[in-house]
Amino acid sequence: MARYPKQAIKNWPVNERPRERMARYGADGLSDAQLLSIVIGTGSAQHGRTALDLSRSLLKKFGGLPEIAAAGIAELCEVPGMTEVKALQARSAVEMGKRAVAEMMSRPHGKPFSTSKELYEHFAPFMCDLKKEIFKIILLDSQNVMMRDVTVSEGALDKSVVHPREVFKPAIKESAAAIILMHNHPSGDPAPSRNDKAITEKLVATGEVVGIKVLDHIIIARKGYFSFCDENLLQG
Repeated sequence: MARYPKQAIKNWPVNERPRERMARYGADGLSDAQLLSIVIGTGSAQHGRTALDLSRSLLKKFGGLPEIAAAGIAELCEVPGMTEVKALQARSAVEMGKRAVAEMMSRPHGKPFSTSKELYEHFAPFMCDLKKEIFKIILLDSQNVMMRDVTVSEGALDKSVVHPREVFKPAIKESAAAIILMHNHPSGDPAPSRNDKAITEKLVATGEVVGIKVLDHIIIARKGYFSFCDENLLQG
């Protein structure tokens, strides 16, 4: 697509304007930069940059939409032409997308999970780019269909925060047949720590006592995922 770096978007050929392209072809026909430019709205006359120029610079600097969502407002404003208002608009739009994904994930999808990869693909869009650790449990019925997911804790993961009582309370309340443990590693490396292994062992043992089996513990990160079940590390 031709670029018009010093000309206002409103003066571009109609087929090149992001808003008009979205109206004509739908959102699927636009690139990340084009979608982001619609959110930013206007460029910077002072810097001779269109909204599309700003969007491309943001994506180049941060690497993608997830990284933009994780960046601070001051960081976004380091891009020449970005103002606080534009940065807030960009962050808000990406955050809405993340919340939409999270809401969809919280709804039962009606099909049983059969592999750790299916779970990873289902939850990774929301969890892999988080800057803090969150610990979830996935409540399953007798057919391994997800009833819902519950966030048990946020922040640094340790045995005092992830307490068996808090983990199994929603599972018992909703008569779950089994659960899957899940948390993320902001470092990007999914390899389990010693503490991860200790927590898993404790929760698996508790599950045996209360009659709710722990089927897996999945760690999600940017570099992939780790499944305790796949690695035969579940005890109990």
